[in-house]
Formats: sequence, structure tokens, C-alpha cells
Amino acid sequence: MSGERPRLGEFDPGVPNIARMYDYYLGGKDHYEADRARAEEAIVADGTLVTLIKENRAFLGRAVRYLAEQGIDQFLDIGTGLPTQQNVHQIAQSVNPDARVVYVDYDGQVVAHGRALLADSAGTRMVQADLRRPREILDHPEVRRSLDFSRPVALLLVATLHFVPDADDPTAIMAELRDALAPGSHLTLTHASADGVPDVVAKVVEVYKQTSAPGTARTREQVTGLFGDFELLDPGLVWAPLWRPERPVSMQEALPIWFYAGVGRKS
Repeated sequence: MSGERPRLGEFDPGVPNIARMYDYYLGGKDHYEADRARAEEAIVADGTLVTLIKENRAFLGRAVRYLAEQGIDQFLDIGTGLPTQQNVHQIAQSVNPDARVVYVDYDGQVVAHGRALLADSAGTRMVQADLRRPREILDHPEVRRSLDFSRPVALLLVATLHFVPDADDPTAIMAELRDALAPGSHLTLTHASADGVPDVVAKVVEVYKQTSAPGTARTREQVTGLFGDFELLDPGLVWAPLWRPERPVSMQEALPIWFYAGVGRKS
């Protein structure tokens, strides 16, 4: 395994890639030996990790459906990862066939797969851009052609921001993205927590240090700050399984799923 990480967006099958590892957790087929080996190390570090990833994906589905049902018909999904089942456009367009979705990722493999998947999908686009440079996303021609920022947009950053280190100032990144959105827009995110099961989280973070994007777990206060002045919708910032679940979920069941999840609205 190479000890050197590839440059942003560069393809290197020898360096464990977070998108391909995520694909492995979800039972996909787009991963390599290095990805599988590192993913298995993470699973050993946290025996509930696969369940956590699936719960994160389930939250995304519930949130997108809720927003579409509220009349939101524009979605900007940053850090989308490799295509899998029940993608954002499939869920949103099942509610409103005219919903428009733009997927953004910096990873060239993700973008290539996304474009192939979306070739025949109306109202969807896939662009390559870097979250660390939000203006690159906001000014991207495909984004501007697809989304009308004078109307409400649903901004999605699901299992993405914990891969932005403090040195890149995620607070400032989010402020710039939020400021570009019209009133009535929503921010949906999940983020690895430093609060719930810190020993387990620390072990997983250690595994991810030797991947394409090391992770940074953050506290409830830090994650709440990423919403800025957006009003958190009920039930607030909670463990992912507790956000408007489709069945009763106890705190004991939810706590090992150490991702905070929330949806906020811009007044």
C-alpha cells in the first residue's frame, strides 16, 4: 500500500479511498483490495460500522423525501460518493418528477460513475468540484444552469464535513454556502460525533488516517455551529436513527450510531 496520498481527485487504487470504502460497506462492487482491507480494519474497530453507514443512508432518504414533500424541488448534494441504490434524484423525483438534482464530488472516479449513471436521467447533473473551495461549486456553469439560487435549494452534506479538517475551516466553508441560498432553503447534514462513543470513534478515526481523506469527529456544539442561523427542524440535531424514524427507535439502539443528523431551514 502506498504511503503517499493521491492529489485531490486523482485515481490511485493502492490508496484506500473513502468513497470506495463506503461503497464496500453498502455491499457495492466498486472497490479495490486496498479499500476492502482498510474497510475491514474499520469494521474491526467498530462492529456496528456497517449498520451505522446504512442508518446514515436511511436518514438521507427520509430527509430528501421530507423536503420534496414540502415542495423543495432543487437539491445540491455535495460529497455524494459512488452511486448506490435510492440516490437523491430517485427519491426526490418519486415525489416530484420535475425535481432537479446536482451531485458534486472532487473524486474523478465518483464523477465518472455518476455521469454514466445519470446519462439518461432528466433533471440531474454531476460535476467535479472541491468543497474546500465553495465558490468553485457555486459558480460552476452546470450548477448555475441547473439550479435557480433565487429560489429555495436543499443543500445536502451527508457524511461529508467530517472529512474536512479544521485547517480548511469548515465553519467558513459552510457560511459561504449558506449565504448563497435563498430564504426557505434547507441544509441537511450528518457528521461523525466526538461525544457518544469516543473510544470507538477514536479507533475508526485512526484507521481513516491512512486513506484518501482522514476524518475529524466533532462535538454537538461544533456540528450545530455548521448550521449557522438556520433553524433546526424537529427533532433537532440527533443521532441519525432518531431523525423522524419510520419505526420507534430507543436511545440505547441509536447511541452506537455515532453520526449526528439534522435538517435546518433558512428564514
